[in-house]
Amino acid sequence: MHHPPRHFLQLKDFARAELEYLFARARQLKARQRNGTLYQPLRGRTLAMIFEKSSTRTRVSFEAGMAQLGGHALFLTNRETQLGRGEPIEDVAEVISRMVDMVMVRTFEQDIVERFAVHSRVPVINGLTDEYHPCQILADIFTFHEQRGPIRGKTVAWIGDSNNVCNTWLQAAKLFDFNFHVATPPGYELEPERGESYASMHLECFTDPHEAVREADLVTTDVWTSMGFEDEADARKREFADYRIDVDMMKLAKPDALFMHCLPAHRGEEVEAAVIDGPQSVVWEEAENRLHTQKALMEFLLLGKVEA
Repeated sequence: MHHPPRHFLQLKDFARAELEYLFARARQLKARQRNGTLYQPLRGRTLAMIFEKSSTRTRVSFEAGMAQLGGHALFLTNRETQLGRGEPIEDVAEVISRMVDMVMVRTFEQDIVERFAVHSRVPVINGLTDEYHPCQILADIFTFHEQRGPIRGKTVAWIGDSNNVCNTWLQAAKLFDFNFHVATPPGYELEPERGESYASMHLECFTDPHEAVREADLVTTDVWTSMGFEDEADARKREFADYRIDVDMMKLAKPDALFMHCLPAHRGEEVEAAVIDGPQSVVWEEAENRLHTQKALMEFLLLGKVEA
């Protein structure tokens, strides 16, 4: 009987030591990639990528990452799968997981990936759900480490919508022991159940974004209107108007504070062009690091800890 596979469905599915191993590994894989060393431990392995929500960065980073590791990635859109609508999620998981070595799912409710994983014989990776985006935060914290060293004890300020990325940062604050400041407009606060098990040292909520960014080491945001909320876009533009990260707001953070954004960005909405294109922004490095951290993740899920 094969032992049940490891999955990566939320950031907290991994212990801090495992996540730190992934960062160390990503650093090695990135260096190899940069100097052109071929390293293909996943030859003959297949990753199925199920996209019920489209994405440039998630598709390119997983597909290129799998190719670089010597494996193959299959791109399936919701025309091919339709989890739970065309066919029960459980059935899709049973079948696909008998044909491939690993599955990445980008979908709506977290419940969909959780149910898929229960019926999968192979590791399942959450490529984004309405509730969480663990692969993004893996890349973000890796990027912080690269630029500024350990994130422990630092302050991260999230300005804007308390969405799936924000929820995942909250899990990270507890895992890595840093301060997380969230500033949202009234009515867009973190759902209370997300924050209830957090000490004030890991989570502080603000209505004033200027208070939230004061002395922060990292200032981060996302689009005001996430996928699926398009009909609220105009209302959100009005209600989020004071939550744009501009040069003046960045001045309240520490002088060497970094700016991150998981992209796509709307310059002039959630962030001023002068910030995202400015000297404190590490958004392009952050985007590239999706590739390296996900390669480390896929290698770990299939091979465990590697010395090579």
